Amino acid sequence: MSRAGLPAEESDLVDIDELIDAYYDRRPDPAVAAERVVFGTSGHRGSSLSGSFNEHHILATTQAIVDYRRSQGIGGPLFLGRDTHALSRPAERSAIEVLVANGIDVRVDARDSWVPTPALSHAILTANRGVSDVAALADGIVITPSHNPPRDGGFKYNPPNGGPADTDATGWIAERANALIAGGLAEVTRIRFADIDAARIGEYDFRDAYVRDLPSIIDVEAIRRAGVRIGADPMGGASVEYWALIAELHGLDLTVVNPEVDPTWRFMTLDWDEKIRMDPSSSNAMASLVAKRGDFDVLTGNDADADRHGIVTPDAGLMNPNHYLAVAIDYLFSHRPTGPRRRRSARRSSRR
Repeated sequence: MSRAGLPAEESDLVDIDELIDAYYDRRPDPAVAAERVVFGTSGHRGSSLSGSFNEHHILATTQAIVDYRRSQGIGGPLFLGRDTHALSRPAERSAIEVLVANGIDVRVDARDSWVPTPALSHAILTANRGVSDVAALADGIVITPSHNPPRDGGFKYNPPNGGPADTDATGWIAERANALIAGGLAEVTRIRFADIDAARIGEYDFRDAYVRDLPSIIDVEAIRRAGVRIGADPMGGASVEYWALIAELHGLDLTVVNPEVDPTWRFMTLDWDEKIRMDPSSSNAMASLVAKRGDFDVLTGNDADADRHGIVTPDAGLMNPNHYLAVAIDYLFSHRPTGPRRRRSARRSSRR
């Protein structure tokens, strides 16, 4: 009998100590395809236990990103954030070792906490607003395997446009990183984390900047007046503290239904293949949130880096997230009177 949609059991949980030990102890073999740096959607993903996400991968990939941004003339700050996966913290430290050693103006979270992908993208766009000189443009790295299982790690590069890097960039970075690994990291410039002067690492309050800027794109006053009862499930991910501040700062009737952060994700229900996977589009992974559908007007679930969402309503249950996103995008572009183009769009919308 399938256990999909049922709570995880002890046997489903990853050993966190083993996972982190393997990150530092295991060395990838560049001759083995499964142990090479391979970028998917803007990032490299894998597990330290399978030799596909280890210290050498991150040191080499960070150096490759440094080399890439130099080749493009990008010289502004680099924003660095991580999610709640167990491998994200050690990968963040490895990246800092290389970035600082290369003289990069790296900016990490001022609270030494988790950074959702949208907050990192927001930081890049904010820093680049009005900047025309490429040498002053900012970019970033977000350390996350997204909705992937707890045993995985991920490393994504976001260029100055704030979004995922295109294949030209990721192909260049992956090729360079694999060459660095094959060369025994001889061309990687690095300072041990313990030897880094804290003054060489910049700080940025990702959460405060992101949450305070939300009213520029969302009519939070309308939501507040309507008294919408909102339930938010961060699913153990990087958005947990963001939802709490959104509720507090904007006075919304918003409850964080699961504030727990645990790198084993023991509170999750199993996905279709009986694995722990924080996929908000999966009815199995979202089973515990769907069970609360009668307690709120709308519920939302996020994956570990909050760039995927699921929407649950009392009558529809778990909606198709792409359908919801398409309607939300259409509404935002039709109801944002921030310029002549959008005002014309709003008039067209009113005639339909």
